[in-house]
Amino acid sequence: MIRPRRFAVAVAAGLFTLGGSAGAQDVSAVDYAHLSLRGVGLEVGYIWPNRVQPTETYTLRFDLGYAGPGLRIAPSVTYMSSRLEGSEIMKFEDRVRDLVAAQNNGVQPNLDLGTIEYTDIAITVDAHVVWELPLHLLTFGGLGVSAHVIDGDGVVIAGTFVEDLLDSVDPGFNLHLGTEFPLTKRLRIYGSGRYEVMPNLQYFQVRGGLQFMIGPNAPGEGRDN
Repeated sequence: MIRPRRFAVAVAAGLFTLGGSAGAQDVSAVDYAHLSLRGVGLEVGYIWPNRVQPTETYTLRFDLGYAGPGLRIAPSVTYMSSRLEGSEIMKFEDRVRDLVAAQNNGVQPNLDLGTIEYTDIAITVDAHVVWELPLHLLTFGGLGVSAHVIDGDGVVIAGTFVEDLLDSVDPGFNLHLGTEFPLTKRLRIYGSGRYEVMPNLQYFQVRGGLQFMIGPNAPGEGRDN
């Protein structure tokens, strides 16, 4: 079986090769010596995680332009809030019981952690390989790196060491692919899918949004009006 990390690297390498050889020529003429804010996007998405209940996500994306021919940089901040799956709470209860028993002559306590809320604020920097298709349609794909600020909360665990164990800052990376269409010179609509990998969580996510351009479009990237 191919591991997710190896799969992500292999696919990303193919995307960058495609963008460099065939698709990125239309946006390669942009002056990319200095990155600057060109646009702001508002996104709504949905994720299917492996340990947390599926839920909505909300993202603020920033378009910084091109760091190289066809290579666009897009930082973002994403918020999501959900609940840990019941099976995951049971596993965590077992770990806490074993920890207490090890310090209490093998006596395990009765333990019910109740419902545990899981909140994640992800700060991400994506690198998009962008190429143009007919009818003004743009396609992008690439890799991103992120820092996830995780907060675990619940009525039973509030103020305890269990809550401290759930709170963390975790690294992550993603593989993404999307498409966008310029409705006007200053407004774009776009959608994307991504697979995110973190130390203790993986998920597939779909997003859709609008981007408002406040800076210049690259050659082949926008419309005339």
